[in-house]
Amino acid sequence: MRAARPWRDKLEAAARRAKRDGVALYLAARDPRVSWVVKALAVLVAAYVLSPIDLIPDFIPVLGLLDELILLPLAVVSIARLIDPVLMAEFRAEAETLADRPRSRLGIVVVAVVWSAAAFAVCWALWPRG
Repeated sequence: MRAARPWRDKLEAAARRAKRDGVALYLAARDPRVSWVVKALAVLVAAYVLSPIDLIPDFIPVLGLLDELILLPLAVVSIARLIDPVLMAEFRAEAETLADRPRSRLGIVVVAVVWSAAAFAVCWALWPRG
C-alpha cells in the first residue's frame, strides 16, 4: 500500500497545477497584452476548468474521465504555450495568490445559473415544435 502514495501525490500535484493554470488562463483572458484569439480560447478552457459541471458526465465509463485526465490538460497546456512565457509566469503567480483566498458561494451559484441557462437554451432550440 505504501507504493501507491507517491503516485497519488503526483496526481494531486498535477491536479493542483491544472487548476492553477485554469485560473491563469482566466487572468490571461482579461489582460490587454494577450491577443484576442488566445483570449477566446482561454475563456472557453478556463470556463470549463473552473466549472463544477462536466460536459461529459463522470459516470460514463472511460469517456467520463477522459476529458479531465487527457483532453483538458492538453488544451490548457496548448493555450498556455500560445501566451508569452513571461506573461504566463506572471499569471501563474497571481493564480497562486488567488488560490489562497476564501471561496465564493455566489460564484458557484453564478456558474450553475449560466450552465443551466445554456442547457435550457439548447433544449429549447432543439425541442420539436409542431
